[in-house]
Amino acid sequence: MKIKCSETKVIGQKIHHFTEVSSTNDVAKELATLGAKEGTIVVAEVQTRGRGRLGRSWLSPKGGVWLSVILRPKLRAKEVFKITFLTTIAVAKTIRKMFKLDTEIEWPNDVLINGKKVCGILTETSIRGETVDFVIVGVGINANIDMNFFPKRLRKSVTTLAAEVNREVDREKFLHKFLEEFGVYYKMFKQNRFDSILEEWKHLNRLFGASVEVVSFNEKIIGQVVNVDQNGALIVKLADGSMRKVFSGDVTLL
Repeated sequence: MKIKCSETKVIGQKIHHFTEVSSTNDVAKELATLGAKEGTIVVAEVQTRGRGRLGRSWLSPKGGVWLSVILRPKLRAKEVFKITFLTTIAVAKTIRKMFKLDTEIEWPNDVLINGKKVCGILTETSIRGETVDFVIVGVGINANIDMNFFPKRLRKSVTTLAAEVNREVDREKFLHKFLEEFGVYYKMFKQNRFDSILEEWKHLNRLFGASVEVVSFNEKIIGQVVNVDQNGALIVKLADGSMRKVFSGDVTLL
């Protein structure tokens, strides 16, 4: 995959391209600690220890789009979810524009096509006091991966871009389109327009009105999703009519 740097935009002015790494987030963290500028990108053809949320492994063979973005926003630690939200929008919009596919977001960090996961976001931070020093946004997109590569237990819940459009996709073109979309939404964020981002996120989210089971910190919460608040919490209406806010957890549609 040939990758060109952007000469005019913050996102993608510097791109580090590797054949194989343990994790693009790990490399990006090292670069950020050494002072890499905001918008620096790390891309790899293969991740040997790709990971998702809660330390889970993320299969990252050749054919996917595996990247991390270094950001240095003025942000409090509890607001980092905003970066995850805008990233999922950027991925979903890129897929919709390029392939005209039914693409949705699932709280808190996944992008789905026709109900199957095609992308996960892993946002990690370095914090000084109550503020963020830097944010690493890891993006993993199943692009041109043979579905037979995935374990049988996953094949009903995951998909790839190639499987959805019945052809190999141009990963380089996809990457550049995504970085353009990401740049748009990150600029909105820096202009204090998160309210607009959140409304668009809600429009793309598939959970509103759905009955769900949420497992959060070893507790099962069953109810109907009614909203997401300004702090990124999922608001679930329980059977007794009371409302619960869930800040972290795994969601299953019922």
